[in-house]
This record gives sequence, C-alpha cells and structure tokens, in this order.
Amino acid sequence: MELDMETNNEFERYQRAKKQVEEIKGFYGHLISFIFVIALFLYINIPYSTQYLWFFWSFLGWGIGLAFHGMKVFNYTPLLGKNWEERKLKEFMEQENRKNKLE
Repeated sequence: MELDMETNNEFERYQRAKKQVEEIKGFYGHLISFIFVIALFLYINIPYSTQYLWFFWSFLGWGIGLAFHGMKVFNYTPLLGKNWEERKLKEFMEQENRKNKLE
C-alpha cells in the first residue's frame, strides 16, 4: 500500500515537472519569435521610414506581454509575494470560521 502511494506521488511530481518544462520551452519559443520579428520590423522600419520609429510600439507591446509570460513561467510575482494566494485563502477561511462561531 505504501509503495503504491510513493509511486503515485513520484508520478505526480514527474507530471508537474514535465508541465513546468513545457511552459519554459513555450516561453523560450515566444522569446525567440519576439527577437526575430522585432529584428525584422527594425530592418524594415530603419531604411524606409527613419522619421517615425513605429517598430518601437510593437517592441513595447509585445515586450510587456513577454515579460508577463516570463513572470508566470518562472513564478516571479514581485507585487503579491511568493505565498500571497495561500495567505489570502487562510485569511478568508479564518474569517469564515470566526463568523460561523459567532452565529
């Protein structure tokens, strides 16, 4: 019985790790396409319209999306902290328990 649980836990850890690796691969694919497309836009923009650097708007918009993608993939949340969601869940559960005790 204990061996089955260990095998199951190992399988779940493997699946989570595999999912994380897939997300990282997706991010790097996103980064590579960003670099190539922005380089192409720059190549087109500089020789044909030097008065207005329109490629910058694509760079800015897509760059913001890429930054958020990277933050999600690498679990970086500077605004909310690492365990913010867990702390909030505990806080709401404690509030609910106090409310139920008063009733």
